[in-house]
Amino acid sequence: MLLDSGRAPGDVLVLTTGEQHPWATHELSFGEASYWAQHDAAEDVFFADGTAVERARPRPVVVVAVNGGEDTVSRVLPAALKRASALLIVCGDPQRINSVLGAGV
Repeated sequence: MLLDSGRAPGDVLVLTTGEQHPWATHELSFGEASYWAQHDAAEDVFFADGTAVERARPRPVVVVAVNGGEDTVSRVLPAALKRASALLIVCGDPQRINSVLGAGV
């Protein structure tokens, strides 16, 4: 929907808190340098593990998929918010997210 609404692919960063997105796993099989070079080029949607959020550069849209890794969610969400210059989208079970953050999101 983001791309259909006019967002450029390079505007979007997707972070996962649990298991890696299959695209990230595939691209990492070619090596870290190649993987992060794609991030730096900012020509396409970039998928990364949430633990790499500090390394990720800001993008207009950051999507966080809370798919596990409860111990990292509370660290990833504030950092993701700082990297999202226009929009932060958090996907996952609201009860799970609220229990990790201790607040109503």
